[in-house]
This record gives sequence, structure tokens and C-alpha cells, in this order.
Amino acid sequence: MARITLQNLAHSYLPQPSSEDDYALKQMDHVWEDGGAYALLGSSGCGKTTLLNIISGLLRPSQGRVLFDDRDVTDAATAERNIAQVFQFPVVYDTMTVRDNLAFPLRNRGMAADYIAARVQHVAEMIGMESMLSRRAQGLTADAKQKISLGRGMVREDVNAILFDEPLTVIDPHMKWELRTQLKQLHREFGHTMIYVTHDQTEALTFADKVVVMYDGRVVQMGTPQDLFETPAHSFVGYFIGSPGMNFLDARIEGAEAVLTNGERVPLGADYPVPPGRVQIGIRPEYARLTTTGGLALRVHRVEDAGRHRLLRGEVAGAPFNIVVPEGQPVPADVRVAFLPERINLYADDWRVAPVGERVA
Repeated sequence: MARITLQNLAHSYLPQPSSEDDYALKQMDHVWEDGGAYALLGSSGCGKTTLLNIISGLLRPSQGRVLFDDRDVTDAATAERNIAQVFQFPVVYDTMTVRDNLAFPLRNRGMAADYIAARVQHVAEMIGMESMLSRRAQGLTADAKQKISLGRGMVREDVNAILFDEPLTVIDPHMKWELRTQLKQLHREFGHTMIYVTHDQTEALTFADKVVVMYDGRVVQMGTPQDLFETPAHSFVGYFIGSPGMNFLDARIEGAEAVLTNGERVPLGADYPVPPGRVQIGIRPEYARLTTTGGLALRVHRVEDAGRHRLLRGEVAGAPFNIVVPEGQPVPADVRVAFLPERINLYADDWRVAPVGERVA
């Protein structure tokens, strides 16, 4: 296991980058603690896999350093970093049995036969393949082959880190949930440093202790699932996390109130500095409430049944607005919307602005 430190790290695929836009990874400094379970989350093309490949040694960064504990591994080959990596699509040896595929990393390191047999049996049970250990990998489904890849990544107990690059892409939905649970259990049991790349917020939020959200080649927030939901550091985090994501309304700030573009006022529950740039308030659909008095004018477009609740889609101050309402709650014809002031976040040019007096971690 290892603490992973990224110092002044950036990467461009161009030989002579001349501006920030030329970088697939913008400059970053981060420390990922020994034994942590991290998810790299973001939309396609945001730089997740580039960053993972730099950590694994498959790619050398254009600038900066990668340290495992206090050892500089920036120029070290993948084999020297003592990591396991599981890729998006299955990588198995078709001519070998499932047992031999799982045992290969251990045999390659000269482990004792009894230990190998016990470890392979344990991992096979975790991935639900104990009944298939004697079968050749050739002819198995892509789903089964990917489970072998996952098992081979997890079979070693002595690795510095285990890196997962969207490993559940070809796994059926029911097995995805089961394998995420097993990965979480493995982390609790052995305490490996784990980094899990995904574009699926459900995978990220259920797997990780801390989620690293990336946008346009930049880490915009690293935090717990609760941090990302309650206080998104960037508007992309607010939009990307949640279903539906955070609502945003253009505004200007006057002390403890936001004044919307239509002149309506929203109490903020705290004083804010007057920030430069484009100012918006953000409110989760879960923290908006229907009311018939006070509040803001709401134009309702449609109501969708989402099972245990309903989703009201409408418009506030000319901007799209979603509200989660309890199943069975009536939606009056003349309806307005009010916000919980303590749940409102303020953004200037997409970055969160802290209220006066808030302690910044």
C-alpha cells in the first residue's frame, strides 16, 4: 500500500503545448492517502484515464512528479510500481483455465502453492466463479472474462495500489451491484489503496470513501459523497451529481439576499461578499418546496412519476427548474416554490463562493 502524491502534475499530448487549452490534464497537486478508496468521476474525455495511466506508469506526465510514499516513481516502469490494474475490457489468457488465470500473478512471484490455492479459491468466491475454476477462459462470455480480470487484479495482497479503469462496463446491472459490494468488502478487509475510474455517479458514490470529480482536465473537487451533494465546489459537480442535478439561477448579491433576473428576491441565510463575474445560486431539487404563499413564481411544464417520489419540471425566472415532490402531494394550479436558505450555494464563474465567516477546509 502507498500514499500517492501528485506534485505540479500536468500532461499534454502535443509536443510543444503553448496554452492551458493544449493540456489534457491541467496543473494539479493532490495527495491520495495510503489505504484510501477513491473514485475518479467525470464525463468522457475529462482526463480520468490519462491521470490513471500516469499513476500506473503507462504514461509519463509532461510536467510534475508522481510519488509513492516518498519515492519518486515518475520515470519508473509499471512493473516497478508494484500495482495491479484492471482495464475497461477483459484481458485474460484464453488458453488457461479460470484457476490458472487467477493464480498467474501469484505464481509469477513465486508464492507457495498452498497460499495460491487458498487465495484463488477466496477470490473466485468473491467474484462468483468458484464453480468455473476448471473451465478454460476461451468461450466464456465477456461478462465472465471481465470478472476474471477483476479477480486477477484483486488476488495479490502486497500491491501498493489497485487501479480500476471503468471495470464494470461489460458487466450486467445486477452483477455490477454485487461486484461493487465485493470491492468495498475487499477494501475493508485488506486496506489497499484503490482508485476506481468511472463516469457513473452511482458506481463512484457507492464504492469510494472520497470521490475525485474531474472536468475539462482539472480536478474540481475531492470529497466525500456528502460533500459533493451538499456543497459542490464547482457548478459541474452540482450538475453532474444527483438525479436530476442542481438547479442554477442567475442572480446578483445584496448582502444576505440574491436578486434574480426578474427582480424576485431569495433569502440566502447568510451574508456573502459581492463576487465578480457571472453569479448564480444553486439549489438541489430535494431542497425546493412547493408553496401557495410567498416564494418564487413557478411555471410548471410537466410532472413525472419516479416511483417513491414525483419529479416536477418547470421554470423559475426564465431558467429550467426541477423539484422533487413526495408521492401523492398535490400540485396546485397556482403554485410557487420556496428554498431552504441554508441549502443554497452561491457560485461566481462556476466556482462556489463561501458565505462570510464560513471555515474553509
